Amino acid sequence: MARVLVADDDAAFRATLAETIEALGHEPVATGSGQDALARLRDGGLDAAFLDFRLPDLDGLEVLRSLRTAPGAGTAPVVMLTAYASADNTIEAIKLGAFDHLVKPVSRAAIERVLDEALRARAAAPEAGAPAAAEAFIARSEAMREVVKFVGRAAASDATVLITGETGSGKEEVARALHRHGMRAARPFVAMNCAAIPRDLLESELFGHVRGAFTGASAARTGYFQQAEGGTLLLDEIGDMSRDLQAKLLRVLEARVVVPVGGERAVPIDVRLVAATHRDLESLVRGGLFREDLFYRLNVLRIHVPPLRERRADIVPLAEHFLSLAADPPKTLAASACEALERHDWPGNVRELRNVIERASVLARAALIEATDLDLASAASADARKHATLPSALAALEEAMIRNALAQSGGNRAEAARRLGIRRQLLYAKLRQYGIAS
Repeated sequence: MARVLVADDDAAFRATLAETIEALGHEPVATGSGQDALARLRDGGLDAAFLDFRLPDLDGLEVLRSLRTAPGAGTAPVVMLTAYASADNTIEAIKLGAFDHLVKPVSRAAIERVLDEALRARAAAPEAGAPAAAEAFIARSEAMREVVKFVGRAAASDATVLITGETGSGKEEVARALHRHGMRAARPFVAMNCAAIPRDLLESELFGHVRGAFTGASAARTGYFQQAEGGTLLLDEIGDMSRDLQAKLLRVLEARVVVPVGGERAVPIDVRLVAATHRDLESLVRGGLFREDLFYRLNVLRIHVPPLRERRADIVPLAEHFLSLAADPPKTLAASACEALERHDWPGNVRELRNVIERASVLARAALIEATDLDLASAASADARKHATLPSALAALEEAMIRNALAQSGGNRAEAARRLGIRRQLLYAKLRQYGIAS
C-alpha cells in the first residue's frame, strides 16, 4: 500500500480522487492547501502525489520550485493536475520535476495508469532527480502532449537532439521550445535551413569565412556556429546536406571548434546543436547518402513531431490562435468552419493551416468565418499535387530542363530557379527527386 498525497482546492474533486486512490488499494492523504502539500512533501513519508496547479495559498508550480531548492526534500513522484490544457503548464511542470501532467477531468483508468507508473519509477530510482523544460506551443492532442513532455525532459540536458517530422509539422517550434526552456535560454537561438542555401555557400554560412576566401568575399563573415555561441543552433533539413559537408560538420561536433573558410585559426565553439529533417535518415544512411557516424552523433535524443492529420484535436485551437494573430478587427470561426478544418487532411500540415486561416481572415466579409470562406484547396497544396507525379516522358523533359538551367547558371540554384520560373523550394524538391547534385 502506498501513501498518496491529493492536493486540490476543489473539495468535490479532491474527495473523488481520494476515493479512487483508496479503491485502488492505497492510502490517500488529502489537503486543499499548497503550503500544507509542500510541508508534507518535504517531510517525506509519501510515495506519490497528485498536485493541482491552482491552489489558494501556493500554486502547484511554486510547490515544485520549492521542492527543487529544498535539501533533503522527499522524492515522491508528483503528478500535476490542471483544468487547462496548456503546453506552457505541461512544459514548466516537467521542467520543475513533475512526473506527469494530467488534464481534468481525469478517468479512473488514467489515474490507475499514471499512479502505477509513478510508483514503479520510485521503486526503480528512489533518488532520481528532476527533468526539465520546453516552450509554449498549442498541444491539445495526446500525440502532441507526449511531444511536449519529452521536450520538457530533453530541455534539461545539453545533448544533441534530432527532430523528425513532415514538412510544415512544427519542427522549428519544437526546437525553439527546447531552447527557451533550456539552460541556454538567455543566449541566442539561430536557425538555418540547409535546403534553402546554395550548396557552394553552405560551408561559409555555417563556419564563416575570412576576407578574400573566395571571389566576392570582400569582408570577413561570422558563421552560424559563432552567431549561436552559448546558445542553440538549429540545422533544419539536415538530410539535404552534401556528404563532404557532413564530414566537416562531424569534425566540428567532435572537436568543438570551427575553422572559417580560407582561415587557419580554429575558433572554439560552445553551442547546443538541434538537427531537424523531414527525410528518413536511416534510409539515407543505407543508401550511402548520409554518413552513419554523423547520424549517430545527431541521434542522441530524438523527437518525432506527428503530422497534423494525426493530431486533429490541435486543428481548431491552432486555427483560433492563428486567427487571433491575423485578424484585425477580431474574427471568429463558425461551427461549419471548424468542422471543415477538422475534416481536411492537411498535406501541408500546420504551415498550410496557417496559410488558410490568414487568407480567410483577409477575404471573409463578416466577423464570423464560415466554411465557405475557407480555401482548403490552397495554392501550396495544389502546387504540391500538380508536381507530385508526372508521366515518364514529361519527367525526363523536366529533369533535362533543370539540368540545363543549372548548367547555364553555373550551378547557382537561385539563378536556376529564376530561369525556370519556379520557386527555389520547388527546385530543391526536384533536385532531390531526380538525385541531381549541384
